[in-house]
Amino acid sequence: MKYKFISDSHTHSDNSFDGKDSVIMLAERACSLGLYSLTVTDHCECNEYFEKNVRGDIESSIRDIHKAKGLYADKLRIYTGIELGQPTQDEVAAKEALSLAEYDFVLGSLHNIRNEKDFFFIVYTHENTESLLDRYFDEMEELVRTGCFDSLAHLTYPFRYLAGNSEIKVDMKKYSQRIDAILELLAKEQKALEVNTSGLRQVIGKTLPDEDVVRRFRELGGKYVTVGSDAHRWGDIGAGIEDGYNMLLKCGFTHFTVYRGHQPEMLPIL
Repeated sequence: MKYKFISDSHTHSDNSFDGKDSVIMLAERACSLGLYSLTVTDHCECNEYFEKNVRGDIESSIRDIHKAKGLYADKLRIYTGIELGQPTQDEVAAKEALSLAEYDFVLGSLHNIRNEKDFFFIVYTHENTESLLDRYFDEMEELVRTGCFDSLAHLTYPFRYLAGNSEIKVDMKKYSQRIDAILELLAKEQKALEVNTSGLRQVIGKTLPDEDVVRRFRELGGKYVTVGSDAHRWGDIGAGIEDGYNMLLKCGFTHFTVYRGHQPEMLPIL
């Protein structure tokens, strides 16, 4: 591998509703690739937390992460994480979820806006796309203002699925001011922006967010950047991380960030 400190800071085990493999399998894959660190960030969809007993899944994830830490202590740094989805839609659920462990790392994410399905399931039309995106960026800014996370996950999440709809073309420039406002907040509050490499494996064909947004984050004073594959199976652990580092270098970043006990550890890319 070209880079010394390759770290995957966004991964899901079978404790996530859409995860396929155990934490042990994820860790084994990370070891085989020679990763420096692995952070397991299983899903916690706050808007479904009580209805679907998400607490049980998170507690299981925490137990499995601790087991993996014991087994791989001499081979791999394994960090306890959580992907806190839609925390502003149920603040009671978010607070309880965050109390379940001494997390190293919290990803803040938004998979669906209020009273809507996950963007994965939405049928996009010329009539609804603009409204959905306006509401998405409104709620994303609301999430950022809570400060209940360490890094903001896949800022351009809806575009992952819009890219698969050949009839809907979105001019990103139209949302540049909205995105700038979010990036400025992140920089001001010393929060990290995630470079999510899952888009490199999908129709969109680029990271979430892409190079232009990441470069803009740096211009606006952003310091901390995490990189994650968003793997939901062992075979995608580490996928695209090196491409993410290449992009960070092009944007002027010399370091990326890994979190331990919510404290940022800045590691040199080269």
